[in-house]
Amino acid sequence: MTKSKIRFSPRKDADFIKELRKSVNEYFKQNNISTFGNTSIIVKSTFMLLLYFIPYILMMTGLVTALPLVFACWILMGFGMAGLGMALMHDANHGTWSKNRKMNNFMGSSLYLLGGLPATWKHQHNTLHHGFTNIDGQDEDINASAILRFSPHQPLRKIHKYQHWYAWMLYGLMTMAWITTKDFRQVLNYKKERVPLNTKRTYNGLMFDLILSKALYYIVFLILPIIVLPIAWYWTLLFFLTMHFISGFLLSVIFQTAHVMPDSDFPQPDENGHIDANWAIHQLSTTTNYARNNKIFTWLIGGLNHQVEHHLFPNISHVHYRKIAVLVKETAHKYRLPYHDQGSFFEAVRQHGKMLKMLGRENQI
Repeated sequence: MTKSKIRFSPRKDADFIKELRKSVNEYFKQNNISTFGNTSIIVKSTFMLLLYFIPYILMMTGLVTALPLVFACWILMGFGMAGLGMALMHDANHGTWSKNRKMNNFMGSSLYLLGGLPATWKHQHNTLHHGFTNIDGQDEDINASAILRFSPHQPLRKIHKYQHWYAWMLYGLMTMAWITTKDFRQVLNYKKERVPLNTKRTYNGLMFDLILSKALYYIVFLILPIIVLPIAWYWTLLFFLTMHFISGFLLSVIFQTAHVMPDSDFPQPDENGHIDANWAIHQLSTTTNYARNNKIFTWLIGGLNHQVEHHLFPNISHVHYRKIAVLVKETAHKYRLPYHDQGSFFEAVRQHGKMLKMLGRENQI
């Protein structure tokens, strides 16, 4: 079933989202603040950019040459890469980093620095994931690979019995997929499906951008370090892979703990493509928050622990989610709707591991 044929029931239980939107709009109006990013997001983005590039500059200028210190720089870059994706790239490609559209497009291009392609990321994340959260065959975030089972509607294989052990290692390969095959595969698939990724660029133009950006990425972050750094090439390659493993692991765990959880729903449309739920309530039933009261953690991961608020209001910058979470929770409880919330990140990880184990055993779902 194609994505365009999926339909929610907009009038069913529509009072919830109407009241919630009114309350959230009043919050911004009464406090005379914009729904877009503020000084906080500029500071945060600058910090993550520096965390990513200062270690690189220290290595490439010869200020850091000892093997252990070079390794430490690549590790810091891994954290910077993940932080850059969560604090800057994510908001910008949702159009919420700035009220200036051109600035959002520019900041959204930071995905090139991570080895990805903004056009394909926007379609997979903004359209498919946010539009059809946890719907098998529609949400590509839960259609990872044959050896990972993220939905009870996916085929069960013998290997899935052990996925709660090996999934964590595979999570570290997330950004490696970005810099190798994933974008190429998506461009070809979306072209076949006639998805309008970019109204200003043809698919041939996007493929040119993709090839050029990948080449430049490898030149800057792998080839030049191999040439310049005073260590054996295989150490540089290993450290480059380590950087990506750290980034991929962090990003994967942050996102998967928001949707693949024991209390998450995995609804399926009927034969006519109809989902018997309002879109907003669908988001509540498929999404989980965690560590909402941990301000430092929230700051570091770009507010992505407030996934309920993000899925209900993807057009609002993450810097406001901690405040409007109170309104979302109160309104959900008023209408006796679910508001999934794990007290800590470690509890969310534990619950995600439990869900992976359950999904590996058919009779436990």
